[in-house]
Amino acid sequence: MHYGNMKFKNKQREEQAEADGTEDIDKAAYLMCLNSADLVKGLCNPRVKVGNEWVTKGQNVNQVYYSVGALAKKIYENMFLWMVIRINLTLDTKNARQHYIGVLDIAGFEIFDFNTFEQLCINFTNEKLQQFFNHHMFVLEQEEYKKEGIVWEFIDFGMDLAACIDLIERPMGIMSILEEECMFPKASDSTFKAKLYENHLGKNACFQKPRIIKGRPEAHFSLVHYAGIVDYNIGNWLVKNKDPLNETVVGLFQKSGLKFLANLFATYAGAEAAAEEKAAGGKKKKGSSFQTVSALHR
Repeated sequence: MHYGNMKFKNKQREEQAEADGTEDIDKAAYLMCLNSADLVKGLCNPRVKVGNEWVTKGQNVNQVYYSVGALAKKIYENMFLWMVIRINLTLDTKNARQHYIGVLDIAGFEIFDFNTFEQLCINFTNEKLQQFFNHHMFVLEQEEYKKEGIVWEFIDFGMDLAACIDLIERPMGIMSILEEECMFPKASDSTFKAKLYENHLGKNACFQKPRIIKGRPEAHFSLVHYAGIVDYNIGNWLVKNKDPLNETVVGLFQKSGLKFLANLFATYAGAEAAAEEKAAGGKKKKGSSFQTVSALHR
């Protein structure tokens, strides 16, 4: 909680971020067994590789907050996976297993006045789950009736969600186009929107131009989901999709006095760590491959 409450501001007349008070930063650093000054420096002035050299790069406030968010999500992800592994090891048995218990924890379908990349990811996942449910509960169930010779009247539930799912995940679908745009240095929200319209507007019934509603935030496209029509704003989708980790701060995590935190990132090897390993003649650590959010959803 303290980590998420850290505040930053731009220096006067500069696009360079600095700490806006250190109370929450000091608390977060203390709990993670990090040096507070090193944490601020790593967030505001991380080391990046330019060509064959490493340089310190200044960050503005928005970049720092994106970095903080990406790191927080990575800590949560690694902790969640650690917990799943521990639970599975505890419950593991050498006997043959015919059954298993699955636990699903997911946010419900979201339709807000302002919907962005996070809502698309959540709603897409819900579309997939709903399609899975429909197929098993309606389609396969009626096929069982037919096999068993049960007399019943076929019911068409009219809930085939494949069209919307394909629009999002297929080649040249929304995720694919977003992934492609992230590869071009000069790509922007505008070029992303233009490609979406070029490929889908008027060609796919699930992709629509949003209505202008007075008093509501701007929307750039609408999707016809099973739960309703959702208007999406594509602001900063390219940045959110890349979701890069600040490797300078990851390095601090790896050297943390809190062994649990250090172990969560023990297998992560960024560009700098990989270069050091190579120079020392060692093997490259696992976990250095970078994936965008859209790639994980495809």
